[in-house]
Amino acid sequence: MPQTDARPATLPDPRRWKALIFIGLAQLMVVLDATIVNIALPSAQRDLGISDGNRQWVITAYALAFGGLLLFGGRIADLWGRKRAFIVGLTGFALASALGGAAANTAMLLGARALQGLFGALLAPAALSLLAVTFTEAKERAKAFGIYGAIAGGGGAIGLILGGLLTEYMNWRWTFFVNIPFAIVAAVGAVLVIREPAEGRNRNKLDVPGVLLVTTGLVSLVYGFTRAESDGWSSGTTIGLFIAAAVLLSAFVAVESFVKAPLLPLRVVLDRNRGGVYLSLGMAVIGMFGLFLFLTYYLQIVLGYSPVLTGVAFLPMVAGMITGSTQIGARLMTRVPARYLMAPGFLVASAGMFLLAHIGVDTSYPALILPGLVLMGLGMGTAFMPAMSLATHGVQPRDAGVASAMVNTSQQVGGAIGTALLNTIAASATTSWLASHAIASATSPEAARALQFQGMVHGFSTAIWVSFGILAAAAVVAFTFVNAGRPGAAAGSATGSEAKNEVPVMAH
Repeated sequence: MPQTDARPATLPDPRRWKALIFIGLAQLMVVLDATIVNIALPSAQRDLGISDGNRQWVITAYALAFGGLLLFGGRIADLWGRKRAFIVGLTGFALASALGGAAANTAMLLGARALQGLFGALLAPAALSLLAVTFTEAKERAKAFGIYGAIAGGGGAIGLILGGLLTEYMNWRWTFFVNIPFAIVAAVGAVLVIREPAEGRNRNKLDVPGVLLVTTGLVSLVYGFTRAESDGWSSGTTIGLFIAAAVLLSAFVAVESFVKAPLLPLRVVLDRNRGGVYLSLGMAVIGMFGLFLFLTYYLQIVLGYSPVLTGVAFLPMVAGMITGSTQIGARLMTRVPARYLMAPGFLVASAGMFLLAHIGVDTSYPALILPGLVLMGLGMGTAFMPAMSLATHGVQPRDAGVASAMVNTSQQVGGAIGTALLNTIAASATTSWLASHAIASATSPEAARALQFQGMVHGFSTAIWVSFGILAAAAVVAFTFVNAGRPGAAAGSATGSEAKNEVPVMAH
């Protein structure tokens, strides 16, 4: 029967703003967990006797499970229902965090981190797709995604602050235990407040070949960059992993093009705007995650900051992200096409990276680091906000989970690649600098230490220059590929009947 007025069938949920609180809380927990362990890692390593060769796995075990299983998690959310996937993900994440906090040895800690990644891969796409189907009116959608974008962009930096406070004043184990109250509050809130439209469920059979191919392909890709960091780019293991990733992911695309119910319907990523969002976001996160890592080490080791002071030093970046997302991105989102927010946002962030590339062994925080962090925050916050909304706007409800998973996949894989790639570049630059400056001939321990610091800062600076270039390239990708009208307005990425309503509709 023809539907003349979509309003009665799409009345907004009266509890949608309360729902946003619990969705945002869950997203904050997942995002900050990617960095909160960084500052605590030296303490955990000493306490559990983790070797230098194995310490990277505390970070990598989480990234591999999370990045490799995100698409699977998104499809499960579509199959089970997002609310159920959300609650199961929260419960599992809390239990895995309790296991990590109670870890008695290296194996127990690494297993807990892998489990956190697994349940995070279920939770993150469920949270974003719940947001996409809960907020459908243009201005409300802009505001909701502005808040969500600020959380997604600033959560990593908040993790550094919280990690510093917990490590210095309590114990590294609390960087795990802190997730438990987050998860309990979010789960209870989800049960009481969150509602999910019934028509958004995708009950097709699970695409098992697709799950196996994309999971092993993404794990091979992320692991390849991790091995490049330790073994070098030319090692047989590194090259073999990259070849395996290319073969597996190519086979995945081939399988998805002909199976009846694909894990990742190619219509989701072949849309010009969504594809542009996924690619530019992934590139931007490569640069941003590398910056977190280098500045953490720079502030603590070179400038001698405590873990807490290091966390506080990132606060202006968090404030910039919140301002860019809620005051710039959200206000302009329904008035300005996404490309005119994303591309300038990435350029402003690259300007911040340009400043930070000029750090030295005695750089002034107020004169150079502070303005660099503020520009980074403002730019990323402004760009993240419309990107998050456009990535899920106009998507058929049955694809909402997997489209949301692609946003998280681009960010998580980008973060893992960025950490490994930029670490390798920084380490190589430091080694070359020290070799050319003959550190072995230093006349005293103080002189050798000074040369070590100079070499370390040279490596950081070199990697930050690469991050600057990657962010500038992300701006070009966003401006070139993203050609939708105002996200959230009727001219967004939807077409045909989807453009007539501001809510995603089922395919005809």
